[in-house]
Amino acid sequence: MAIPFLSDEWAAAFKDAVNSSAAYKVAAETWEGDFYFISEMANGEQRTMYLDLWHGECRDAYIIADPSSKSPEFEVSGKIPSWKKVIEKKVDPIQALITRQLKLKGNMAKVLKSVKAAQELVNSATTVPTEFPS
Repeated sequence: MAIPFLSDEWAAAFKDAVNSSAAYKVAAETWEGDFYFISEMANGEQRTMYLDLWHGECRDAYIIADPSSKSPEFEVSGKIPSWKKVIEKKVDPIQALITRQLKLKGNMAKVLKSVKAAQELVNSATTVPTEFPS
């Protein structure tokens, strides 16, 4: 059964998927940094997921009600169609950032040094049965 994108259940399933990925663990063994993944939903609502990634592990992932309550190192934001293209592997995550389909706030050079980790993060997301809002 598909899980609504950027819901509490999706965040928990994504965290489990990341933590069960041996490929992510290797690709991100030196990564230190946390993220907000922000989506502009179809109804105009903005939904934000906090993601704490540390040395190949996802220490935390949840939907955050008040984005001003944390100040993560990175923010990746975009509309549902862009997130869907990345999660369905129709667009590479780095390509999505470079072409501004998804927008990055934070140190792009640090992200570009960890391309394989970003790709494995997306590979983890593809294992979560996702229902995107229309």
